[in-house]
Amino acid sequence: MRKVGKQTWMYENPVYLNSSGTAVGPKEAEGPLGDTFDISHDELHCDEDNWELAERKLMEEAIHTCLEKGGLSKDQIDLFLAGDLLNQNVTSNYVARSLSIPFLCMFGACSTSMETLAVGSALVDGGFAENVVAAVSSHNATAERQFRYPTEYGGQKPKTATSTVTGAGAALVSRKKSNIRIESASIGKVMDYGTKDPFDMGSAMAPAAYDTIKTHFEDTGRDPDHYDLIVTGDLSGVGSPILKDMLKEDNYDINANHNDCGLMVYNSDQEVFAGGSGCACSAVVTYGHLIQSLESGRYNKIFVVATGALMSPTMVQQKETIPTIAHGVVLMREEGGV
Repeated sequence: MRKVGKQTWMYENPVYLNSSGTAVGPKEAEGPLGDTFDISHDELHCDEDNWELAERKLMEEAIHTCLEKGGLSKDQIDLFLAGDLLNQNVTSNYVARSLSIPFLCMFGACSTSMETLAVGSALVDGGFAENVVAAVSSHNATAERQFRYPTEYGGQKPKTATSTVTGAGAALVSRKKSNIRIESASIGKVMDYGTKDPFDMGSAMAPAAYDTIKTHFEDTGRDPDHYDLIVTGDLSGVGSPILKDMLKEDNYDINANHNDCGLMVYNSDQEVFAGGSGCACSAVVTYGHLIQSLESGRYNKIFVVATGALMSPTMVQQKETIPTIAHGVVLMREEGGV
C-alpha cells in the first residue's frame, strides 16, 4: 500500500471483495432494494426477545451468509473487524465472542462500514492477514432507545430526521481474485460546522462527505466523471443537496452520478422522514445492490463514502456541537475474476 496525497491509500497488492452478506428488517425488505438482500425479517424482533438480541442476530446472519457464499469457515478467517452504534459496540463484541476470531472493534458511527472495509483491505494488502471479515449493524429500535426516545414513546420528529436502517452487512476481503477489486480508500478527518440538532444528521454530516470527496479528487487527480457512481452513506434528502452545492463551489459537479444510500434503501412513500441512516444503511446497500451492480456490469467503478455523526446522548444534552466524519472506498469491476 502507498499513500497518495494527504488522505488516500492505494492498495498496491491487489485486494478483492470475495463475498458479502446482508440481513435486514421488514421496512428495508419492503423498499426498492428488497430483492437484493440475502435475509429479510418480517418483524423488528427477528424472533428474538428484545431489540438488542435482534440486532445481534442480524450481524450473525450477515457474517454467516458472507462466509457461506465465500466458501470459508470461521476458522479460516484471520481477522474480524466490526462496529455498530450501541454503547461500547456491544453488538460487535458479543458477536465476536461467539465467533472466536481475532477481533478489532471499530467505531466511526455510520461511517464504520467503509472504515472497517478500508482498514481490513490495508491489512490484507500489507500481508498482516489473508482473510478478513468486515461487518457492521444497526437497528431502528435500539438506536432510537439509545440516542432519542424508545419507539413506544411516540415522540414527534421533524422532517429533517432520518430513520435508522435495521440490518447488517458483512464483506470477505482477501487477495484471492474476484470480480470486485478494492482499489483505494480515502480516510476522512473530523469536521464540525457547528450543527447541534440531533434530528438533522444530514446537515451535520454533509461537510464531512464534502471534505473527503474533495480531498480524494485532489489526492488522485480525478474528477467526478471518473466514477459511474459516487454514493454517500446517509446524508438523506437534507444533506445530499448540501453536499452537491458545496462541491459545485469547488467546480466538482456530481449531480449526474451521485446517489445516497439513505435515499436508495426506502421508497418515497415509506414513513422514513428524510431517508435512511445508521451503520447498516451504507452496508446493506453496498454489500447488496451495489456489489450486484458491479458484478453484472451495470457499474465498473464506484466510490462509496460512508458518513458518521460522532456524537453521544451525553454530549447532545450538554449542548455540544456534532463532530462528523466520512470514509470512502473505491470498488472496481474486473473481468475474469474467479
